[in-house]
Amino acid sequence: MPGHNRKDFLIPLLTVLADAIAIEAAFLFSFWLRFHSPFTDLLPVELGVPVLNAYVLGSLLVIPTWLLLFHSRHMYSSRRTVYFTDEVFAVVRLVFFGMLIVMSAAFFYRAFSYSRAVFVLLAVSAIVFIALTRFCVHKFEQFWYSRGHDLRDVVIVGTNATARRMYDGISSNRSLGYRVIGFFSVNGLNEMETAGIDFLGHLSHVPQFIKDHKVDIVLVSLTYKDHPQLYELVRDCEGLNTEIMMVPDMLELMTSRVRIKELHGIPFIKIKSVPLTTWNLIVKRSFDVATSAFFLILSSPLIAVIAVLIGLDSKGPLFYRQERVGLDGKTFRLIKFRTMRADAEKETGPVWTHKNDPRKTKVGTFLRRFSLDELPQLLNVIKGDMSIVGPRPERPHFVNQFGKEIPKYLDRHRVKTGMTGWAQVNGLRGNAPIEERTKYDVYYVENWSLVFDIKIILKTVHAVLFGKDAY
Repeated sequence: MPGHNRKDFLIPLLTVLADAIAIEAAFLFSFWLRFHSPFTDLLPVELGVPVLNAYVLGSLLVIPTWLLLFHSRHMYSSRRTVYFTDEVFAVVRLVFFGMLIVMSAAFFYRAFSYSRAVFVLLAVSAIVFIALTRFCVHKFEQFWYSRGHDLRDVVIVGTNATARRMYDGISSNRSLGYRVIGFFSVNGLNEMETAGIDFLGHLSHVPQFIKDHKVDIVLVSLTYKDHPQLYELVRDCEGLNTEIMMVPDMLELMTSRVRIKELHGIPFIKIKSVPLTTWNLIVKRSFDVATSAFFLILSSPLIAVIAVLIGLDSKGPLFYRQERVGLDGKTFRLIKFRTMRADAEKETGPVWTHKNDPRKTKVGTFLRRFSLDELPQLLNVIKGDMSIVGPRPERPHFVNQFGKEIPKYLDRHRVKTGMTGWAQVNGLRGNAPIEERTKYDVYYVENWSLVFDIKIILKTVHAVLFGKDAY
């Protein structure tokens, strides 16, 4: 068994065992809840209590079926590094399909009549039990790697800024399960000025280094100009049992959605498509109106308190209205609670705020820390200027600037801008590099779904409560 496979044996095994135990526990809990708990007072048992053995035997057939279903969706891959919310969404979908299989089998099996109430309880309890056990396994996995066990050895090919971020991200978070041995450069020069990482030579030395040191993964960060050497690297690594993963550069990002479509026998390359169909627009708009109205009603007492505090803290209007660029490049007036002095940009003109900005008021600092200043934007959503989720709207001054400098930047305006976005929940707030934000925004535009929106909203709650980059 190759070394990297042995390193990826324990955690997937624990995950399989945890899922099996969770499913069995969900069966037993659902049986107890239906027939032996105080729940029976609400829904009396009229046909008598069935034997437990029938449900246990049924679970022994269901467990391997569900495990295979989970396996088919790559839920037992090692080092998945997914957010817990992503895991819960995946579990919900798979349990739903698993329940369809269970109910279909029970329908055709006439030797015993299973309780429909137990099946309903099983669907809910299975989600809860599986999610909890997977959370525990994930925490153990982080602990296991942080103690230095089963780390996968990594070398980096490239010396650009992305390669540096790769090294910083892996070395600062050992719980990911990787260990950087060193790096190779395109020209054979030590251009990575980073203490603690070894320079290993020219990228042509990579294949021999893999043979001598049994490297698990090669992470490549090269520009499109260096692709000929990349092809040589992949060719020279043929026969070596090592993963090679590449970070796409901006050019590859621009062509990542190329598809082939045939019209009357003539093949066309679809370079760009409409991100949202008519029905998707209706679904997204309905979700926006319902969600914004709900949060506006729910937060109305808080909004009243904030209004009083702003009035007591400083002179000036309660709200701050600013021109922003939205869908199709059209401008609208974004509304926020005022968090700065009324004449904040009188001398500087349009500038981004920064940490410890002296223009902020005391109440404004608190509001920005928890993004409460953006609550009035719910009105923008109801009006139709914005969406709950989407790329954050920017001011025309910066849109004109970035549109000329950043490839694909203007593609952000192919959907409505949002109160929160995929870039923001991934830590790209404040003065984060606009190039990085654009990559995440374009990914959202090209991969929208309602589930994606809900996931971003849940991640936003976590980012607002525990994030440290909002100012």
